[in-house]
Amino acid sequence: MITIIGLGPGSFDDLTIKSLNLMKQAKRLYLRTEKHPNVEQIKNMGIKFETFDKYYDESEDFEEVYKRIAEDIVSMEDVVYAVPGHPLVAERSVQLILKYAEEKNIKVEIVPALSFIDAIVNTLKIDPAEGLKIIDALDIERQKPDKRVGNVITQVYNRLVASELKIKLMDYYNDEEEIFVIRAAGVEGLERIEKIPLFMLDRLTWIDYLTSVYIPPKKEGKKDFNDLLDIMEKLRSDEGCPWDREQTHESLKRYLIEEAYEVVDAIDKDDMDELCEELGDVLLQIVFHSQIAREFGEFNIYDVINGICDKMIKRHPHVFGNIEVDSVKEVLDNWQEIKKKEKRIESYFEEMQRIPKSMPSLLRSYKIQEKAKEVGFDWDNVSKAIKKIEEEYKEVLEAVNIGDNNLIEEEIGDLMFAVVNVARFCNINPEMALTKTIEKFIKRFEYIEKTAVSLGKNLKDMSLSEMDELWNQSKNV
Repeated sequence: MITIIGLGPGSFDDLTIKSLNLMKQAKRLYLRTEKHPNVEQIKNMGIKFETFDKYYDESEDFEEVYKRIAEDIVSMEDVVYAVPGHPLVAERSVQLILKYAEEKNIKVEIVPALSFIDAIVNTLKIDPAEGLKIIDALDIERQKPDKRVGNVITQVYNRLVASELKIKLMDYYNDEEEIFVIRAAGVEGLERIEKIPLFMLDRLTWIDYLTSVYIPPKKEGKKDFNDLLDIMEKLRSDEGCPWDREQTHESLKRYLIEEAYEVVDAIDKDDMDELCEELGDVLLQIVFHSQIAREFGEFNIYDVINGICDKMIKRHPHVFGNIEVDSVKEVLDNWQEIKKKEKRIESYFEEMQRIPKSMPSLLRSYKIQEKAKEVGFDWDNVSKAIKKIEEEYKEVLEAVNIGDNNLIEEEIGDLMFAVVNVARFCNINPEMALTKTIEKFIKRFEYIEKTAVSLGKNLKDMSLSEMDELWNQSKNV
């Protein structure tokens, strides 16, 4: 039989009579830690106990501490285990004891106690019914803050923890956000509360193992994903924007494509401020389409997120499953095989058909050629691919001589397809190659125009040979 009791938040007056009697009668009494305001009084009453404080010095992290404590407690018979506060509030060791005890069919009794949350609620005069989230400072990467409700952050043991916590909280709140730092809530003579801006959190010298942080609900400050959803819903409402209300999936297509290109442009310029902004514009398009679909009962943003999460997990069995891979090629091969099964694709022809027609033709050509290559339908080497360019070039000349525009269009298409093949053999993205050539052309043309102006000439009045001369000069600039 394991009995787990709570020592309350720190005031001896808050320790229940039942808990006190259980400690007096215990054959074996263990405290998780001696660092608690009530422990001195317990000693003075002549109650004998042992603690697990040694594990805090011997273990690599807190999870190991709690695991060792739980294993020790479960291995004992007829033991009373006392923890700060309430046994079921922010007590990882208790959760592990319950888990291990269930596995071994050992009975566990939990004796309720006043928790530090009760003390904080009383001290700050807040109503938890309005929303209160309890977060372990050591696990804030997983237990993310929610600015729409009050957040109590526990286990702010020292200034190092406070410093790490501050940095993580600044992802959700402004540096100047007002927070409450509370030490020993409800304990007369020890209680201390300060209202400070977030950036000062780790500057307080009195932070210790009895310290918690409270952040009130915030309507203003840093915006989050839910704010974006609210804004989009408002824009589409009757009280919103006439233009936004009129949009459909069809009308928004061009904007999604444009925003995607602007993201690529920001990456090419290595402009991180612009990239941040343009990614926001792409995200807006995703939220916009999701809101429209939600209004028609088709899907919502949470379906989109759930779908992509499921897809990433399924297509990364080497990360989330038990598949082993030795190379990037194996990863990509697995991805394609999983994708085929999901899409029920049974032929390479179907794979080619599924490559979007709205994709830039150079990229679509590249992808289709890659699919053909998978079954060996490809040139043996780049030399043969280059000869194909020569062949198609001659056919373009013949079509031009004939003067048949339909034939010219067809032959130019064949020539461009052949050029893409050579680019693919050389591991060159044809779309990017052409983009760089366009930028090079613009830069050289800029030189022609500026040089002409400096010579007092107008481009429209210059001969082709004059402009060609300036063009050749631009190559050396």
